Amino acid sequence: MDRVLLHIERELKKRLVYPYQWGTKQTDQLDKLTRFIYKTETFEDLLAQIELRFKTLTEKENLKNYALNRWYNFHSAMAVERIFKSHPLVSQTVNAKDREKDFFIGDIPFDHKTTVFPKQFKGTFNEAINQPENLIEWLYKHQSQQGRHHLKNRLFVVLYDHKGEHWQLKANLQKIELAVYQYLHQFEAGRLRRFSFEPEHTTLSDLIWVLG
Repeated sequence: MDRVLLHIERELKKRLVYPYQWGTKQTDQLDKLTRFIYKTETFEDLLAQIELRFKTLTEKENLKNYALNRWYNFHSAMAVERIFKSHPLVSQTVNAKDREKDFFIGDIPFDHKTTVFPKQFKGTFNEAINQPENLIEWLYKHQSQQGRHHLKNRLFVVLYDHKGEHWQLKANLQKIELAVYQYLHQFEAGRLRRFSFEPEHTTLSDLIWVLG
């Protein structure tokens, strides 16, 4: 793992001492209020920004939790994208702001999404392992309606912790890197799962499991 990822991992792990709770649904207004998380690299700076911006507001605690979670999820996602792009099989997109793809594996474009094993999913963990199509369909159906909503090719990095603390695995970049590299070393386009979410279009997808 390179030095940048090791640094990000250290910062992400500082978040683990705080409970993971939202307190409210994600909204465009709250996203705007916490936009500073994108340019805040260290956890100490994040706490300082939260205190500076929200200390006089009655909703300070909810805004703090919201900012903590958005910062954690965003920087973990950027780190996972960096992991993918560091593999020799993966090439970058021309447009870094492309909302439908993050990279190519061979000549196949993919978006990637890191997600915890969803509590609302009807199937069990073992069922999801043995019948991944059901979980993939569920994840597409219940994806966020925010900016990156789409039905194009996507690889889901699914985090499952046997103690139920799935969210904490987002900080374990070394474990994620191991799982992603193992998947890419064995990658075969013909083994991707195929879906017909849109007329006359085939969506390619798959699950990459990170277990804790």
